[in-house]
Amino acid sequence: MFVWVFHRVSGLLLIVLLVIKFLTAFFLMTKDQKPDWALVLHTNPLTDTLLIISCVYHAFYGIRTIILDMGFRKEKFLFRLFTILAGIVCALLLFLYFTRDY
Repeated sequence: MFVWVFHRVSGLLLIVLLVIKFLTAFFLMTKDQKPDWALVLHTNPLTDTLLIISCVYHAFYGIRTIILDMGFRKEKFLFRLFTILAGIVCALLLFLYFTRDY
């Protein structure tokens, strides 16, 4: 039940975060005065961190759902496996994000 709810909530969170990123990028690409709120939202590490985490977990739990739909019946094993894999991928991506040089 937790995975089903989290998968739906992370999908909605992805929509909201991607809309924020696209809109702020649009405002930052204009030649006119760039609004401060767009710069703050677009370069905010919290927004990027939430985007990375929700994207990775949403993708891994989606793969888990596909495997369950194909007939594999060990739900607890798949939950643990994909949670650990998503945690490792999130940690790696967040490490790369926060240690970039530019």
